[in-house]
Amino acid sequence: MADHRISRFMGGSPGQVLLRLVFLSFVVGIILSALDLNPLDIFNIAINFFERLWQMGFDALGNIGRYFLLGAAVVVPIWLVLRVLAVGRGER
Repeated sequence: MADHRISRFMGGSPGQVLLRLVFLSFVVGIILSALDLNPLDIFNIAINFFERLWQMGFDALGNIGRYFLLGAAVVVPIWLVLRVLAVGRGER
């Protein structure tokens, strides 16, 4: 029963999940390398974003909608593709 709980929590058997994570890490590493980014750069970009947001004060409220739409333009299509692929495999 403990194995079932672990598999359910991880989304599959630990070995399969590990292989998926290794593969995805490799692919994301290639993409980030092609974009000349490293994890520290991404962290700094996030910190700079929140610093600018804090410094702009209430003027930032007007930009929040723009940031939301920019993020949604990336997140929603990825989510939709993942859901379509999940339905194709018979998952919910």
